[in-house]
Amino acid sequence: MRIKRIAILGGGTAGWLAANHLAVELRAEQDISITVIESAEIGIIGVGEGTVPHIRKSLMKFGISEAELLAECDATFKVGIKFTDWLAPGQNQAANSYYHPFSSPYPGGLDVTAMYLQNAADMEFSSLTEVTALADAMKAPKKISSAPFEAPINYAYHFNALKFGQLLARNATERLGVHRKQATVVDAVLSSSGDVDYLLTKEGEQLQFDFFVDCTGFNSLLLGGLYKVPFVDKSSQILTDTALTVQVPTELHCEIPPYTLAKAHTAGWLWDIPLTNRRGVGFVYASSLMPEEQALEGLAAHLGQCPEQLSPRKIGMRIGYREKFWHQNVVALGLAQGFVEPLEATSIFVTDLAAELFARNFSPEKETMSAAAAYCNQVVAYTWERVMDFVQLHYCISDRRDSEFWRLNTEEAKISEVLAQRLAMWRVNPPKKSDFFSRFDLFDVENFLFVLYGMKYPTKARAMTANEVQAYAQELNQVKGLEKALSGELIGHREWLTGFLAAYREMQRK
Repeated sequence: MRIKRIAILGGGTAGWLAANHLAVELRAEQDISITVIESAEIGIIGVGEGTVPHIRKSLMKFGISEAELLAECDATFKVGIKFTDWLAPGQNQAANSYYHPFSSPYPGGLDVTAMYLQNAADMEFSSLTEVTALADAMKAPKKISSAPFEAPINYAYHFNALKFGQLLARNATERLGVHRKQATVVDAVLSSSGDVDYLLTKEGEQLQFDFFVDCTGFNSLLLGGLYKVPFVDKSSQILTDTALTVQVPTELHCEIPPYTLAKAHTAGWLWDIPLTNRRGVGFVYASSLMPEEQALEGLAAHLGQCPEQLSPRKIGMRIGYREKFWHQNVVALGLAQGFVEPLEATSIFVTDLAAELFARNFSPEKETMSAAAAYCNQVVAYTWERVMDFVQLHYCISDRRDSEFWRLNTEEAKISEVLAQRLAMWRVNPPKKSDFFSRFDLFDVENFLFVLYGMKYPTKARAMTANEVQAYAQELNQVKGLEKALSGELIGHREWLTGFLAAYREMQRK
Protein backbone atom coordinates (compact mmCIF):
# COMPACT_ATOMS: atom_id res chain seq x y z
CA MET A 1 0.00 0.00 0.00
CA ARG A 2 1.29 3.45 -0.89
CA ILE A 3 0.73 6.38 1.46
CA LYS A 4 -0.58 9.35 -0.47
CA ARG A 5 -2.45 11.49 2.06
CA ILE A 6 -0.82 12.77 5.25
CA ALA A 7 -2.78 14.68 7.88
CA ILE A 8 -1.17 16.82 10.56
CA LEU A 9 -3.56 17.41 13.46
CA GLY A 10 -2.90 20.81 14.97
CA GLY A 11 -1.00 23.85 13.80
CA GLY A 12 1.25 25.91 15.98
CA THR A 13 5.00 25.47 15.99
CA ALA A 14 4.97 21.66 16.13
CA GLY A 15 2.42 21.15 13.36
CA TRP A 16 3.99 23.60 10.96
CA LEU A 17 7.53 22.43 11.67
CA ALA A 18 6.34 18.94 10.75
CA ALA A 19 4.64 20.25 7.61
CA ASN A 20 7.77 22.03 6.42
CA HIS A 21 10.08 19.10 7.13
CA LEU A 22 7.77 16.61 5.39
CA ALA A 23 7.15 18.87 2.41
CA VAL A 24 10.88 19.34 1.82
CA GLU A 25 11.79 15.68 2.27
CA LEU A 26 8.89 14.47 0.08
CA ARG A 27 9.06 17.18 -2.58
CA ALA A 28 9.91 14.63 -5.29
CA GLU A 29 6.85 12.49 -4.44
CA GLN A 30 4.28 14.15 -6.70
CA ASP A 31 1.35 11.96 -5.59
CA ILE A 32 1.65 12.75 -1.85
CA SER A 33 -0.43 15.52 -0.29
CA ILE A 34 0.08 17.03 3.17
CA THR A 35 -2.80 18.70 5.01
CA VAL A 36 -2.60 20.58 8.30
CA ILE A 37 -5.92 20.51 10.17
CA GLU A 38 -6.36 23.43 12.55
CA SER A 39 -9.18 24.21 14.92
CA ALA A 40 -10.43 27.73 15.48
CA GLU A 41 -11.66 26.59 18.91
CA ILE A 42 -8.44 25.13 20.27
CA GLY A 43 -5.63 27.52 21.13
CA ILE A 44 -1.94 26.76 21.27
CA ILE A 45 0.47 27.10 24.18
CA GLY A 46 2.66 29.57 22.30
CA VAL A 47 5.24 30.32 24.99
CA GLY A 48 8.24 28.53 23.42
CA GLU A 49 10.05 31.73 22.50
CA GLY A 50 13.67 30.62 22.87
CA THR A 51 15.69 28.47 20.47
CA VAL A 52 19.14 26.94 19.99
CA PRO A 53 21.39 27.40 16.92
CA HIS A 54 20.07 24.27 15.17
CA ILE A 55 16.96 26.24 14.19
CA ARG A 56 19.05 28.18 11.66
CA LYS A 57 19.71 24.95 9.72
CA SER A 58 15.99 24.18 9.59
CA LEU A 59 15.09 27.68 8.41
CA MET A 60 17.62 27.43 5.60
CA LYS A 61 16.29 24.00 4.68
CA PHE A 62 12.74 25.36 4.49
CA GLY A 63 13.79 28.33 2.37
CA ILE A 64 12.82 30.89 5.03
CA SER A 65 15.18 33.85 5.01
CA GLU A 66 16.66 35.24 8.20
CA ALA A 67 15.27 38.63 7.21
CA GLU A 68 11.73 37.23 7.17
CA LEU A 69 12.14 35.75 10.63
CA LEU A 70 13.60 38.91 12.15
CA ALA A 71 11.07 41.24 10.56
CA GLU A 72 7.89 39.20 10.97
CA CYS A 73 8.36 37.50 14.36
CA ASP A 74 9.57 40.36 16.61
CA ALA A 75 12.78 38.35 16.77
CA THR A 76 15.97 39.11 18.67
CA PHE A 77 19.31 37.33 18.86
CA LYS A 78 20.23 34.86 21.58
CA VAL A 79 23.88 34.04 22.27
CA GLY A 80 23.06 31.84 25.25
CA ILE A 81 21.45 31.79 28.67
CA LYS A 82 22.45 33.81 31.72
CA PHE A 83 21.79 31.83 34.91
CA THR A 84 21.40 33.85 38.10
CA ASP A 85 21.06 32.67 41.73
CA TRP A 86 21.46 28.96 40.95
CA LEU A 87 24.08 28.77 43.71
CA ALA A 88 23.92 29.83 47.34
CA PRO A 89 25.05 33.41 47.88
CA GLY A 90 28.63 33.88 49.00
CA GLN A 91 29.81 35.49 52.20
CA ASN A 92 28.98 38.93 50.85
CA GLN A 93 25.46 37.71 49.95
CA ALA A 94 25.98 38.89 46.38
CA ALA A 95 23.98 37.40 43.55
CA ASN A 96 25.81 34.82 41.48
CA SER A 97 25.51 34.24 37.77
CA TYR A 98 27.10 32.38 34.89
CA TYR A 99 26.58 32.02 31.17
CA HIS A 100 25.81 28.97 29.09
CA PRO A 101 26.77 30.41 25.69
CA PHE A 102 26.48 28.76 22.28
CA SER A 103 30.17 29.35 21.58
CA SER A 104 32.78 26.66 22.10
CA PRO A 105 34.67 26.42 25.43
CA TYR A 106 37.74 25.33 23.45
CA PRO A 107 39.46 28.57 22.36
CA GLY A 108 41.53 27.81 19.30
CA GLY A 109 40.48 24.17 19.57
CA LEU A 110 42.54 23.55 22.74
CA ASP A 111 40.85 22.20 25.88
CA VAL A 112 41.98 24.53 28.68
CA THR A 113 39.68 23.07 31.34
CA ALA A 114 42.71 22.01 33.39
CA MET A 115 43.75 25.65 33.76
CA TYR A 116 40.26 26.62 34.85
CA LEU A 117 40.19 23.87 37.50
CA GLN A 118 43.49 25.10 38.93
CA ASN A 119 42.03 28.61 39.20
CA ALA A 120 38.33 27.89 39.79
CA ALA A 121 38.09 30.11 42.86
CA ASP A 122 39.15 33.19 40.90
CA MET A 123 37.95 32.43 37.38
CA GLU A 124 34.62 32.03 35.59
CA PHE A 125 34.51 29.13 33.14
CA SER A 126 32.56 31.14 30.58
CA SER A 127 35.50 33.57 30.45
CA LEU A 128 37.11 30.92 28.22
CA THR A 129 34.95 32.44 25.48
CA GLU A 130 34.51 35.98 24.20
CA VAL A 131 30.75 35.83 24.77
CA THR A 132 30.36 36.84 28.42
CA ALA A 133 31.74 40.37 28.16
CA LEU A 134 30.02 41.03 24.83
CA ALA A 135 26.66 39.77 26.14
CA ASP A 136 26.95 41.91 29.26
CA ALA A 137 27.68 44.87 26.97
CA MET A 138 24.45 44.13 25.08
CA LYS A 139 26.27 43.63 21.77
CA ALA A 140 24.60 42.01 18.76
CA PRO A 141 26.36 38.80 17.66
CA LYS A 142 26.28 39.86 14.00
CA LYS A 143 28.11 42.64 12.23
CA ILE A 144 26.14 44.91 9.92
CA SER A 145 27.97 43.22 7.06
CA SER A 146 27.37 39.65 8.29
CA ALA A 147 25.77 37.33 5.75
CA PRO A 148 22.38 35.75 6.56
CA PHE A 149 22.65 33.02 9.19
CA GLU A 150 26.33 33.85 9.79
CA ALA A 151 28.10 35.82 12.52
CA PRO A 152 31.36 36.02 14.49
CA ILE A 153 29.48 34.65 17.53
CA ASN A 154 27.26 31.57 17.42
CA TYR A 155 23.62 32.46 18.01
CA ALA A 156 19.98 31.45 17.96
CA TYR A 157 16.81 33.56 18.32
CA HIS A 158 14.07 34.69 20.62
CA PHE A 159 10.78 35.22 18.80
CA ASN A 160 7.02 35.53 19.15
CA ALA A 161 5.96 31.88 19.01
CA LEU A 162 2.54 32.64 17.53
CA LYS A 163 4.05 34.70 14.74
CA PHE A 164 6.70 32.05 14.15
CA GLY A 165 3.98 29.45 13.66
CA GLN A 166 2.27 31.79 11.18
CA LEU A 167 5.55 32.26 9.29
CA LEU A 168 6.03 28.50 9.08
CA ALA A 169 2.43 28.15 7.88
CA ARG A 170 2.84 30.70 5.10
CA ASN A 171 6.04 29.08 3.95
CA ALA A 172 4.50 25.61 3.92
CA THR A 173 1.34 26.60 2.07
CA GLU A 174 2.68 29.25 -0.32
CA ARG A 175 6.06 27.76 -1.21
CA LEU A 176 5.88 24.06 -0.44
CA GLY A 177 2.32 23.14 -1.46
CA VAL A 178 0.96 22.09 1.93
CA HIS A 179 -2.84 22.24 2.28
CA ARG A 180 -4.65 23.84 5.18
CA LYS A 181 -8.06 22.90 6.58
CA GLN A 182 -10.16 24.36 9.37
CA ALA A 183 -11.87 21.70 11.48
CA THR A 184 -12.06 20.52 15.07
CA VAL A 185 -11.12 16.84 15.29
CA VAL A 186 -12.88 15.11 18.18
CA ASP A 187 -12.20 11.42 17.55
CA ALA A 188 -10.75 8.86 15.18
CA VAL A 189 -11.83 5.43 13.95
CA LEU A 190 -9.51 2.46 13.57
CA SER A 191 -9.43 0.04 10.66
CA SER A 192 -9.32 -3.74 11.07
CA SER A 193 -5.51 -3.59 10.86
CA GLY A 194 -5.31 -1.28 13.88
CA ASP A 195 -4.34 1.78 11.87
CA VAL A 196 -6.26 5.03 12.09
CA ASP A 197 -8.74 4.95 9.21
CA TYR A 198 -10.41 8.34 9.41
CA LEU A 199 -11.00 11.32 11.68
CA LEU A 200 -14.32 12.55 13.04
CA THR A 201 -14.81 16.29 13.34
CA LYS A 202 -17.11 18.40 15.45
CA GLU A 203 -18.56 19.69 12.20
CA GLY A 204 -19.75 16.16 11.31
CA GLU A 205 -17.12 15.32 8.68
CA GLN A 206 -15.23 12.08 8.19
CA LEU A 207 -11.69 12.89 7.07
CA GLN A 208 -9.83 9.95 5.58
CA PHE A 209 -6.04 9.92 5.31
CA ASP A 210 -3.29 7.32 5.09
CA PHE A 211 -0.96 8.68 7.77
CA PHE A 212 -1.43 11.01 10.75
CA VAL A 213 0.88 13.35 12.65
CA ASP A 214 -0.49 14.12 16.11
CA CYS A 215 0.34 17.69 17.13
CA THR A 216 -2.64 18.12 19.44
CA GLY A 217 -0.61 19.34 22.42
CA PHE A 218 -0.89 17.86 25.89
CA ASN A 219 -4.19 16.19 24.85
CA SER A 220 -2.26 13.84 22.53
CA LEU A 221 -5.56 12.95 20.88
CA LEU A 222 -4.33 9.99 18.83
CA LEU A 223 -1.18 8.63 20.44
CA GLY A 224 -2.25 9.13 24.03
CA GLY A 225 -6.04 9.26 23.77
CA LEU A 226 -6.84 6.69 21.09
CA TYR A 227 -3.88 4.32 21.33
CA LYS A 228 -3.18 4.77 25.05
CA VAL A 229 0.56 4.71 24.47
CA PRO A 230 2.01 4.85 28.02
CA PHE A 231 3.43 8.10 29.32
CA VAL A 232 6.89 7.88 30.92
CA ASP A 233 6.48 10.17 33.91
CA LYS A 234 9.61 12.12 34.90
CA SER A 235 8.09 14.26 37.63
CA SER A 236 10.26 12.54 40.24
CA GLN A 237 13.33 13.90 38.48
CA ILE A 238 12.04 17.34 37.44
CA LEU A 239 9.94 18.76 40.27
CA THR A 240 8.66 21.93 38.61
CA ASP A 241 5.18 21.47 37.15
CA THR A 242 3.56 24.91 36.73
CA ALA A 243 4.32 28.24 35.09
CA LEU A 244 2.71 31.67 35.39
CA THR A 245 3.42 33.66 32.23
CA VAL A 246 2.98 37.30 31.25
CA GLN A 247 4.02 39.59 28.42
CA VAL A 248 5.39 42.99 29.31
CA PRO A 249 5.71 45.82 26.74
CA THR A 250 9.12 47.47 26.47
CA GLU A 251 10.11 50.95 25.38
CA LEU A 252 11.78 51.23 21.98
CA HIS A 253 14.79 53.02 23.48
CA CYS A 254 15.51 50.25 26.01
CA GLU A 255 18.53 48.06 25.32
CA ILE A 256 17.84 44.40 24.48
CA PRO A 257 19.83 41.68 26.23
CA PRO A 258 21.12 39.14 23.67
CA TYR A 259 20.41 36.27 26.05
CA THR A 260 17.65 34.54 27.98
CA LEU A 261 17.68 35.25 31.69
CA ALA A 262 17.06 32.19 33.90
CA LYS A 263 16.80 33.36 37.51
CA ALA A 264 16.37 30.78 40.27
CA HIS A 265 14.09 31.22 43.28
CA THR A 266 13.12 29.11 46.29
CA ALA A 267 10.85 26.71 44.37
CA GLY A 268 12.05 26.87 40.78
CA TRP A 269 13.15 29.64 38.43
CA LEU A 270 11.83 32.31 36.09
CA TRP A 271 12.61 33.14 32.49
CA ASP A 272 12.85 36.60 31.01
CA ILE A 273 12.98 36.63 27.21
CA PRO A 274 13.40 39.91 25.32
CA LEU A 275 11.72 40.53 21.97
CA THR A 276 11.88 43.78 20.01
CA ASN A 277 8.66 45.13 21.53
CA ARG A 278 8.07 43.15 24.72
CA ARG A 279 9.43 40.71 27.25
CA GLY A 280 8.01 37.26 27.82
CA VAL A 281 8.34 36.36 31.50
CA GLY A 282 7.46 33.03 33.07
CA PHE A 283 7.59 32.01 36.73
CA VAL A 284 8.24 28.24 36.88
CA TYR A 285 7.64 26.47 40.18
CA ALA A 286 6.77 23.23 41.94
CA SER A 287 3.12 23.64 42.91
CA SER A 288 3.46 21.11 45.75
CA LEU A 289 6.09 23.31 47.39
CA MET A 290 4.84 26.82 46.62
CA PRO A 291 1.23 28.07 46.60
CA GLU A 292 0.06 30.01 43.55
CA GLU A 293 -0.31 33.20 45.57
CA GLN A 294 3.36 33.12 46.53
CA ALA A 295 4.36 32.38 42.94
CA LEU A 296 2.36 35.39 41.78
CA GLU A 297 4.13 37.54 44.37
CA GLY A 298 7.49 36.31 43.09
CA LEU A 299 6.56 37.11 39.50
CA ALA A 300 5.31 40.56 40.49
CA ALA A 301 8.48 41.29 42.47
CA HIS A 302 10.63 40.51 39.45
CA LEU A 303 8.57 42.88 37.32
CA GLY A 304 8.47 45.59 39.98
CA GLN A 305 4.67 45.51 40.07
CA CYS A 306 1.93 44.67 42.54
CA PRO A 307 0.42 41.17 42.27
CA GLU A 308 -3.01 42.76 41.79
CA GLN A 309 -1.78 44.37 38.57
CA LEU A 310 -1.04 41.03 36.94
CA SER A 311 -3.32 38.57 35.16
CA PRO A 312 -0.88 35.82 34.24
CA ARG A 313 -1.64 32.77 32.18
CA LYS A 314 -1.28 29.58 34.23
CA ILE A 315 0.22 26.58 32.45
CA GLY A 316 0.35 23.12 33.98
CA MET A 317 3.35 21.09 32.85
CA ARG A 318 3.32 17.31 32.67
CA ILE A 319 6.97 16.27 32.62
CA GLY A 320 7.79 13.17 30.61
CA TYR A 321 7.32 11.58 27.19
CA ARG A 322 5.33 8.92 25.39
CA GLU A 323 6.93 5.46 25.47
CA LYS A 324 6.71 5.46 21.67
CA PHE A 325 6.27 8.46 19.43
CA TRP A 326 5.56 6.36 16.30
CA HIS A 327 2.78 3.78 16.58
CA GLN A 328 0.93 2.18 13.66
CA ASN A 329 0.27 5.01 11.18
CA VAL A 330 0.57 7.79 13.78
CA VAL A 331 3.53 9.91 14.83
CA ALA A 332 3.28 12.42 17.68
CA LEU A 333 5.32 15.61 17.79
CA GLY A 334 5.58 18.56 20.14
CA LEU A 335 3.66 18.46 23.40
CA ALA A 336 1.72 15.41 22.18
CA GLN A 337 5.02 13.51 22.28
CA GLY A 338 6.62 14.85 25.43
CA PHE A 339 7.64 17.85 27.48
CA VAL A 340 10.25 19.00 29.96
CA GLU A 341 10.16 22.41 31.55
CA PRO A 342 11.71 25.05 29.28
CA LEU A 343 15.01 25.62 31.10
CA GLU A 344 17.30 25.09 28.07
CA ALA A 345 14.83 25.85 25.24
CA THR A 346 14.28 22.13 24.77
CA SER A 347 10.70 22.16 23.45
CA ILE A 348 11.29 23.56 19.96
CA PHE A 349 14.70 21.85 19.81
CA VAL A 350 13.34 18.33 20.40
CA THR A 351 10.30 18.97 18.19
CA ASP A 352 12.50 20.15 15.34
CA LEU A 353 14.89 17.20 15.67
CA ALA A 354 12.08 14.64 15.96
CA ALA A 355 10.18 16.11 13.00
CA GLU A 356 13.31 16.01 10.86
CA LEU A 357 14.12 12.45 12.00
CA PHE A 358 10.61 11.30 11.12
CA ALA A 359 10.54 13.07 7.77
CA ARG A 360 13.89 11.63 6.72
CA ASN A 361 12.91 8.10 7.71
CA PHE A 362 9.37 8.26 6.31
CA SER A 363 8.67 6.01 3.34
CA PRO A 364 5.55 6.21 1.16
CA GLU A 365 5.52 2.41 1.05
CA LYS A 366 3.66 1.27 4.14
CA GLU A 367 5.31 -2.16 4.17
CA THR A 368 8.69 -0.59 4.96
CA MET A 369 7.50 1.39 7.98
CA SER A 370 8.00 -1.02 10.88
CA ALA A 371 11.81 -0.90 10.79
CA ALA A 372 11.83 2.89 10.54
CA ALA A 373 9.34 3.21 13.40
CA ALA A 374 11.36 0.93 15.69
CA TYR A 375 14.55 2.86 14.99
CA CYS A 376 12.96 6.29 15.43
CA ASN A 377 11.26 5.25 18.66
CA GLN A 378 14.61 4.13 20.05
CA VAL A 379 16.28 7.39 19.05
CA VAL A 380 13.57 9.65 20.44
CA ALA A 381 13.35 7.80 23.77
CA TYR A 382 17.13 8.08 24.17
CA THR A 383 16.99 11.77 23.27
CA TRP A 384 14.32 12.49 25.86
CA GLU A 385 16.23 10.63 28.60
CA ARG A 386 19.40 12.61 27.98
CA VAL A 387 17.50 15.91 27.76
CA MET A 388 15.94 15.13 31.16
CA ASP A 389 19.44 14.50 32.51
CA PHE A 390 20.72 17.84 31.27
CA VAL A 391 17.81 19.81 32.68
CA GLN A 392 18.07 18.02 36.03
CA LEU A 393 21.80 18.71 36.15
CA HIS A 394 21.09 22.40 36.79
CA TYR A 395 19.24 21.50 39.98
CA CYS A 396 21.01 18.49 41.43
CA ILE A 397 24.55 19.98 41.56
CA SER A 398 23.49 23.23 43.20
CA ASP A 399 24.74 24.08 46.68
CA ARG A 400 21.47 25.84 47.56
CA ARG A 401 19.70 24.41 50.64
CA ASP A 402 17.53 27.39 51.53
CA SER A 403 14.18 25.68 50.86
CA GLU A 404 12.57 22.26 50.68
CA PHE A 405 12.67 22.48 46.88
CA TRP A 406 16.45 22.76 46.79
CA ARG A 407 16.92 20.17 49.50
CA LEU A 408 14.83 17.65 47.55
CA ASN A 409 16.66 18.45 44.30
CA THR A 410 20.07 17.91 45.86
CA GLU A 411 20.01 15.69 48.95
CA GLU A 412 17.20 13.42 47.70
CA ALA A 413 17.57 13.79 43.94
CA LYS A 414 16.43 10.80 41.88
CA ILE A 415 18.76 10.82 38.91
CA SER A 416 19.24 8.37 36.07
CA GLU A 417 22.00 5.77 36.11
CA VAL A 418 23.64 7.51 33.17
CA LEU A 419 23.76 10.90 34.88
CA ALA A 420 24.90 9.34 38.17
CA GLN A 421 27.74 7.54 36.41
CA ARG A 422 28.81 10.66 34.55
CA LEU A 423 28.75 12.86 37.65
CA ALA A 424 30.92 10.31 39.48
CA MET A 425 33.39 10.26 36.59
CA TRP A 426 33.46 14.05 36.42
CA ARG A 427 34.53 14.37 40.05
CA VAL A 428 37.81 12.80 38.97
CA ASN A 429 38.19 14.01 35.38
CA PRO A 430 36.40 16.77 33.46
CA PRO A 431 33.91 15.82 30.71
CA LYS A 432 35.38 14.82 27.37
CA LYS A 433 33.88 14.15 23.97
CA SER A 434 34.10 10.38 24.34
CA ASP A 435 31.76 10.51 27.36
CA PHE A 436 28.94 11.24 24.90
CA PHE A 437 28.76 8.27 22.58
CA SER A 438 25.60 9.14 20.67
CA ARG A 439 24.94 11.93 18.20
CA PHE A 440 21.49 12.03 19.81
CA ASP A 441 22.93 13.49 23.00
CA LEU A 442 21.47 16.84 22.00
CA PHE A 443 23.47 18.43 24.80
CA ASP A 444 27.02 17.16 24.81
CA VAL A 445 30.42 17.87 26.31
CA GLU A 446 30.50 21.61 25.58
CA ASN A 447 27.06 22.21 27.12
CA PHE A 448 27.87 20.16 30.20
CA LEU A 449 31.19 21.95 30.70
CA PHE A 450 29.51 25.35 30.85
CA VAL A 451 26.84 24.24 33.32
CA LEU A 452 29.07 22.07 35.52
CA TYR A 453 31.71 24.71 35.98
CA GLY A 454 29.36 27.64 35.90
CA MET A 455 28.01 25.98 39.04
CA LYS A 456 31.49 25.24 40.41
CA TYR A 457 31.31 21.45 40.18
CA PRO A 458 34.22 20.04 42.24
CA THR A 459 36.27 18.14 39.68
CA LYS A 460 39.72 17.25 40.99
CA ALA A 461 42.33 19.59 39.53
CA ARG A 462 45.35 17.93 37.93
CA ALA A 463 48.90 19.07 37.69
CA MET A 464 50.02 20.85 34.51
CA THR A 465 53.39 20.97 32.84
CA ALA A 466 55.12 24.27 32.21
CA ASN A 467 54.45 23.86 28.49
CA GLU A 468 50.75 23.31 29.15
CA VAL A 469 50.54 26.38 31.35
CA GLN A 470 52.19 28.44 28.64
CA ALA A 471 49.95 27.06 25.87
CA TYR A 472 46.78 27.58 27.92
CA ALA A 473 47.77 31.13 28.82
CA GLN A 474 48.35 31.90 25.14
CA GLU A 475 44.91 30.56 24.28
CA LEU A 476 43.24 32.71 26.94
CA ASN A 477 45.14 35.77 25.76
CA GLN A 478 43.83 35.12 22.25
CA VAL A 479 40.29 34.99 23.64
CA LYS A 480 40.81 38.34 25.33
CA GLY A 481 42.19 39.71 22.10
CA LEU A 482 39.19 38.49 20.14
CA GLU A 483 36.86 39.88 22.79
CA LYS A 484 38.52 43.29 22.53
CA ALA A 485 38.42 43.28 18.74
CA LEU A 486 34.76 42.27 18.57
CA SER A 487 33.85 44.83 21.20
CA GLY A 488 34.96 47.50 18.76
CA GLU A 489 33.41 45.86 15.69
CA LEU A 490 29.99 44.82 17.02
CA ILE A 491 27.27 47.36 17.68
CA GLY A 492 24.49 47.30 20.25
CA HIS A 493 21.78 44.66 19.93
CA ARG A 494 18.94 47.20 19.81
CA GLU A 495 20.90 49.38 17.38
CA TRP A 496 21.50 46.44 15.02
CA LEU A 497 17.86 45.38 15.02
CA THR A 498 16.55 48.93 14.62
CA GLY A 499 18.83 49.52 11.64
CA PHE A 500 17.91 46.19 10.08
CA LEU A 501 14.15 46.74 10.46
CA ALA A 502 14.37 50.23 8.93
CA ALA A 503 16.32 48.89 5.93
CA TYR A 504 13.93 45.92 5.55
CA ARG A 505 10.84 48.11 5.52
CA GLU A 506 12.42 50.45 3.03
CA MET A 507 13.12 47.51 0.72
CA GLN A 508 9.51 46.32 1.11
CA ARG A 509 8.21 49.73 0.02
CA LYS A 510 10.24 49.67 -3.21
